[in-house]
Amino acid sequence: MAANKRDYYEVLGVARGASDQELKTAYRRLAHQFHPDKNQTDPTAEERFKEAAEAYAVLSVTEQRQRYDRFGHAGVSSGAASAAWGAPGFGGIEDILGDLFGFGDVFAAGGRGGSRRSASQRGADLRYDLEITLEQAATGMTAQLRIPKLESCETCNGSGAKPGTKPETCRTCQGAGQVRFQQGFFSVSRTCSTCRGMGQVISSPCETCRGTGRIEHENSIEVKIPAGVETGSRLRLQAEGESGTLGGPAGDLYVVIHVAEHEQFERQGNNLYASVPITFAQAALGADVKVLTLGGDESLKIPAGTQTGTVFRVRGQGMPVLGGRGKGDLFVSVSVITPTTLTREQRKLLEQLAKIETSDLEDKKLVDKVRDIFG
Repeated sequence: MAANKRDYYEVLGVARGASDQELKTAYRRLAHQFHPDKNQTDPTAEERFKEAAEAYAVLSVTEQRQRYDRFGHAGVSSGAASAAWGAPGFGGIEDILGDLFGFGDVFAAGGRGGSRRSASQRGADLRYDLEITLEQAATGMTAQLRIPKLESCETCNGSGAKPGTKPETCRTCQGAGQVRFQQGFFSVSRTCSTCRGMGQVISSPCETCRGTGRIEHENSIEVKIPAGVETGSRLRLQAEGESGTLGGPAGDLYVVIHVAEHEQFERQGNNLYASVPITFAQAALGADVKVLTLGGDESLKIPAGTQTGTVFRVRGQGMPVLGGRGKGDLFVSVSVITPTTLTREQRKLLEQLAKIETSDLEDKKLVDKVRDIFG
């Protein structure tokens, strides 16, 4: 029979010095082209499909390929192809066919069987969005959350079966959760439609949970929010998500923090920014003004001659470092306020000041002109 076989390299359409990746690419192309499902009216397609699979099974294993290169078909026994099937190296035939056609379990006829699928499944993770104030983010807090979720049914202990009964092994798949059928050259395994892959069926469902094994319940949880959190911070509470099915582990709860905007402070990392209005007299003469911080009022010294937009730094009055030590700083920008209404006395004083400023300005202009003349 070996004399009637085509050269394996010719079958795959590659040169003898082809790399592993070139072999794999060639086989993927042929498997897709000649798969029996895609060529049900072509009687030769299945033979071409088998031929490509045998060639790839031999050439994909280094030892088998070396023997084939030296002795041809006589160097590999009739069982060589099945021995190489699914062998490690750069992806077995099962993996390639699974990628191409989406089979859950594909293997050569007469090959190994599939393992039994576990019926239990992990519960879903949950997300809770929690909005807190900037002050709460600065000091930390304890929040009481009410989480609606699916929990294990106490009546049936999560089995889904009526008390006094228990789930039965699915007769269609014999508890494997999958059924196999012959498809051309291969045996294909797919999810059992009777038990939906669980491997079990419930003939007498629990009346409380209607056979699902879980019921809706609102649970109260206490969550400690550490100081220094910011918008986007996530807290993970293990096993506080939905209960698993048929004894599976519970999922996790993720609490996502949203810090509300503050009326007076803007946050950037661990630093805070604020603006403080001062009068013209305070700016010109200097003064001690009170500024608001998250910890209360603090005194800030404004030096004489301060201009609008000057920024002062108040150390240690920012946000605490999350999970660390120390705090950021508070940066205060001052703005000189121009009054919109004046009393008679204020106007009189400002008019006197204006005359003095005008005189000083004219004297300055005269000095500048003299300087320009005499260089």
